[in-house]
Amino acid sequence: MEVRDPVHGSIHILAEEAPIIRDPFFQRLRNIKQLGFSEYVFPGATHTRFLHSIGVMNVGERAFEKLFGLHKQSNDLIRLKETFKMGCLLHDIGHAPLSHTTEIVMPSLSELKIPSEFLSEQDKGKDRRATHEDYTIKSIADSSFASSFRKLEETYGVERKYIADLIRGKTNSVEYFTIAGINYFPLLHQLVSSELDCDRMDYLLRDSYFCGVSYGGYDLDWLLDNLEICIDNNEAYLGITERAVVTFDDFLLSRYHMFVMVYFHYRAVCLEQLLYKYFDSSPDEYKIPANIEEYIEHDDHHLMKIMRNSKNRYAGEIVQNKIPAKVYESFNDPQLENLALIQQFLKDESIEYIRCSSKGRLSKYYEEDKPANPFSMRVVRKYFGTDKKTYSNIDEATELFQKFSKSHAINRLHCYTETMNQSQLMELSKLCRK
Repeated sequence: MEVRDPVHGSIHILAEEAPIIRDPFFQRLRNIKQLGFSEYVFPGATHTRFLHSIGVMNVGERAFEKLFGLHKQSNDLIRLKETFKMGCLLHDIGHAPLSHTTEIVMPSLSELKIPSEFLSEQDKGKDRRATHEDYTIKSIADSSFASSFRKLEETYGVERKYIADLIRGKTNSVEYFTIAGINYFPLLHQLVSSELDCDRMDYLLRDSYFCGVSYGGYDLDWLLDNLEICIDNNEAYLGITERAVVTFDDFLLSRYHMFVMVYFHYRAVCLEQLLYKYFDSSPDEYKIPANIEEYIEHDDHHLMKIMRNSKNRYAGEIVQNKIPAKVYESFNDPQLENLALIQQFLKDESIEYIRCSSKGRLSKYYEEDKPANPFSMRVVRKYFGTDKKTYSNIDEATELFQKFSKSHAINRLHCYTETMNQSQLMELSKLCRK
């Protein structure tokens, strides 16, 4: 099986992997857009979680082959490779319609009835709202999706439990990931979720391509060529060589710029807020089921059909791509103070408004004044003429983590100016000019 991808070219799928891709659980991702409402701003951004997931698996395979070698892999290493590839492929399989936006109407975690071995101790003791990660684990661990893994299990010895472990970042069976006394679980999980994971390496290039912008561009080939395995106390971690640190900086900045210019675009963010208002004002019109088999039917088309048939005002505005006017936005503390004054004015005048707050951090794996993340990436320094190597944490090799240690926030106010009288409009204009 071969997939023609506009970002990575030809992607080859093994015969044992094909049933998983053809399964209804994975095919559902054809109808889940990667960027939700962003297509209302960037018309080309109609790409889906389906192709993104295949792209992540492709990047993952390239990374694995760089780290472990392309030829003469042992049976144990091939088993790990296929387990890891499935972790990459299935990392997004639990996404709800419009991706992250609809998680607000997911049921409680307890209603999903995820087997206890896949729950953290914290989740066992306290209920919370389910997330797309929970639906991902449920799909892999406890659903009819299991039948599609039979060939992969029989041929390579891959077990679904360990695919789920890689995605969630915890395992109670390190022996599955251990070869010749080295535990490779930390390394493989980092490639699934870390500062430099295969998910980000794919979506930055893919989102940039389909949005028609250049902000997400970086040198993928150079990053992959400079990946290294770092062994610490018989555990393997992800590293890059010194010569790729500047490229990694470029990768981080590309992600930052994509958030500011694409993911935080005011129109897409406001449409999300309208969707929340729709859910709040018509709570019985759309609910995400806890039954994982029924979940297969829930995609973007399903939700949009419900909204097209709805009499709810906010649903109508979403369908028509109609948002209230953006009247003010803040990027710093003084502007934020003025925004608060404008918001109070709108509140005092009983003018309906929407406040949109978008926050993003350069990396969730590094925060100032907090202990180093155990899955933090290493930088490898090699000494000329010897086999000696030294490792250091990535935040010691780049200043970007410190420079962008605080969340970047953009706050905006939207309101229905057509409902305002002339006096209110004049006062609003005056406040916005401060």
